[in-house]
Amino acid sequence: MKKISKVILTLILLLPLALYGRHNELGIFYGWSYYLGDLNPSRQFAMAQLAFGGMYRFNVDEHKAVRLGGFYGSVEADDAIIGYNKNRNLHFRSTIAEISIQGEINFLRFQPGNPDTFHTPYIFAGLGGFMFNPQARCDDGKWHDLQPLGTEGQKSDLYPEREPYNLYALSYLFGIGYKFNISRHLSGGLEWGMRRTTTDYLDDVSTTYPDPETLPGLAQQLSDRSLNGKDNTDMMRGNPNRNDWYSFAGFILTFKLPSWARIYCPAME
Repeated sequence: MKKISKVILTLILLLPLALYGRHNELGIFYGWSYYLGDLNPSRQFAMAQLAFGGMYRFNVDEHKAVRLGGFYGSVEADDAIIGYNKNRNLHFRSTIAEISIQGEINFLRFQPGNPDTFHTPYIFAGLGGFMFNPQARCDDGKWHDLQPLGTEGQKSDLYPEREPYNLYALSYLFGIGYKFNISRHLSGGLEWGMRRTTTDYLDDVSTTYPDPETLPGLAQQLSDRSLNGKDNTDMMRGNPNRNDWYSFAGFILTFKLPSWARIYCPAME
């Protein structure tokens, strides 16, 4: 929570800088979100879900920009569909609510609304904080929150080192994009950004199977759904050495805002 609070405080402190810039943009995002982790180690865009967001971009100059953003989407994966470990037979879904700050570097000169700087590819990197809540469906078809259940023995005295994971985490984001001017006030773009998270429990899967006798009924059902029917106690359920990732990719539409400095300082005209 302390790390998330620092991210929020940083965003608040940067707002005055954004408000008094001369080339600010307010924008919306619409696209897809997806996940990479223990249930999907490598398949890009597998089981992608619709996502949306908003942003405020401060253009420092023609080659640099700083952006504050908020994104919302969902991620999911299923061993039966992804096929990486079908016998494990686990699945999950989770919403993602993210706030972030990032820096952008344009490869070409670019000013929003300027026909002389029509387009540019760009790269970006930054830091975000996000909330998540993994769920799984039990045999009766109902979805249940997994974190309170302790499916890897987090609530058992037999595994005191396994504390319940936090539903808030940080993400280190980076990616590529392409922006272009549509009119004097509108710009468009395409963007694909990856997020490396500080948690391995975005999917509720990280380490070994606990002893099923230490789990209550529902947790036991959702902890081990393996098709072989064997006792998998202490066998690997996930990979604890690699944290989970998620991604947002899609379309951006921004509107160039009037300069506050010009409005309040006629000498700048």
